[in-house]
Amino acid sequence: MRTSLAPRAAVHSLARRVAVAGSSALLLLGPFTAAAQAAPETSPTSSVTQLSADELPAELAEAITRDLKISPQEYLDRAARAQELGSYAEDFRAERPHDFAGAWMGLDGHPIVAVTTTEAAQIAARDGYRTRLAPVSAEGLESSLADFNRWVSDLPREIASQIGAASIDVLNNQIVVDIANSPAGRALDLPTHIANVKVQLKAFGPVPVERAPMGGDTYVTSSGPLANAGPGEIGVCSFGFNGVDRNGNAINISAGHCDPAPGAGAGVYLPNRANMKDSLRVGDFARSEVGNADALDYSLIRINDAGVKAGLDRPVVRGAGGSTLTVTGTAVPVVGAPICKSGQTSSFTCGVVSADHVQAELVTDTNDSRIVRGFAGTACTLAGDSGGAIVTGTLALGITSGSNSTDAPNCAEANLVLAFDGGTSNLGIPIRNVLDSANASSGGGLGAGLSMRTGAADH
Repeated sequence: MRTSLAPRAAVHSLARRVAVAGSSALLLLGPFTAAAQAAPETSPTSSVTQLSADELPAELAEAITRDLKISPQEYLDRAARAQELGSYAEDFRAERPHDFAGAWMGLDGHPIVAVTTTEAAQIAARDGYRTRLAPVSAEGLESSLADFNRWVSDLPREIASQIGAASIDVLNNQIVVDIANSPAGRALDLPTHIANVKVQLKAFGPVPVERAPMGGDTYVTSSGPLANAGPGEIGVCSFGFNGVDRNGNAINISAGHCDPAPGAGAGVYLPNRANMKDSLRVGDFARSEVGNADALDYSLIRINDAGVKAGLDRPVVRGAGGSTLTVTGTAVPVVGAPICKSGQTSSFTCGVVSADHVQAELVTDTNDSRIVRGFAGTACTLAGDSGGAIVTGTLALGITSGSNSTDAPNCAEANLVLAFDGGTSNLGIPIRNVLDSANASSGGGLGAGLSMRTGAADH
């Protein structure tokens, strides 16, 4: 799926269209406009177990305060509240599908449930949530988005290429469509029968110092023997989360598009920067999925004895300066939840979940394309970060698939250039979906019963 890339890059660009369902890609754009119902300021107590704030690596704490402008403790608290909100919203929608209009974490860290009736608002308020009244249910918005996607799929490719993204903005209860600010884009005649549509026009890094590898660290790979690979035939990606299946196989979960030769068992190496051809082989790609039946982008790297001995059997991910973070469990994406990603190029960077359901087209240099589904976040992500770990609190949330800033030399420049186009955005693949897919497609072999390696918090 991935053409060979120079060592600086192993991330495909997100191309042409991104469809977002049941969430908001515009979380940070402005104030809430829907009417509010009174609700308690507190949210339900979280049942997830995480590390304490003083157990977080200093570099992660620095990234949290720098990027999120909140304390490490508030980061952990918001991550926990977001998971509670995710579970509550799922149950609320199942019980009252016509009343549910979305759920998100407010910019102040409080969970909010949008509803279409005052009766539903009273129920959510009694359960401890802030509420917003909205005219259209989540089902209605998703139906409008599906209608729009069907319309786009029937367009000629040269016209469809002018449509950049279609998303559900839960904050403003509408569909938002990005159109290229070009003569062809401005001339597009959108269908008038689709309701609630708004149109808007849109015109390498710190190296870990500790030797023991972990999630977020660099690996290199090539389709053939590394000793025979030229500079342009070596791919660079990031290790994701470490796991183990029921057969005892040590596995690292990374991005599927990082596999240079799917099905061929390409080698995975710890790079020896002084002599790349003498890099240590720590595993092989055992399986990679990019937009297949489950529409995910993930790979299972079978870690060999050398990899286990090196440390790729621990529940840890890394940020800058060789620091480590112990992963204590798994989580689901919730709009507004704080996240931090670990990658070999940009180390720890933080942001929030901006969309909990994203459909994107990953395109290779040979124009081979696949549709993948995941979630979107605002943490800066650079080329080479693919496959790296994304956490919320100290919980594993997903692995990095791609971003809109892969060509940037650093996050400072990415943030500056993209500031007027919505900011940086990264695509993550939910870890729970990966675990389910790996188990279902294992046939009882590698990946059967795959689970995350986690460490228990001491409190």
